[in-house]
Amino acid sequence: MSKNDNFDGSVITKRKTRVTEPPLFRVILINDHYTTQEFVVLVLEQVFNKNQEEAKVIMMKVHNEGSSIVGIFTKEIAEMKVAIVHHLARQHEFPLKCIMEPDH
Repeated sequence: MSKNDNFDGSVITKRKTRVTEPPLFRVILINDHYTTQEFVVLVLEQVFNKNQEEAKVIMMKVHNEGSSIVGIFTKEIAEMKVAIVHHLARQHEFPLKCIMEPDH
């Protein structure tokens, strides 16, 4: 090496960066005795991007079993979906409930 190489004797090390996936949350619709089946199907289509057939199957599961997972999302998206469902339900004067829980 010549005097002009500006080598200070330090060692360059590589760092490995570990990328972790964000935690996921289940969004769950809860059955009630007032919200119409048609409205639940509409919510599933518009908020959760389900086609009509998928929406009807999920709606019947909510109706028959009391609840159903409608999607699994990152925390922020799950929170937004729950808020949208509650907002739409209030606008249409339905007591439809939607919750989120960690997806273990």
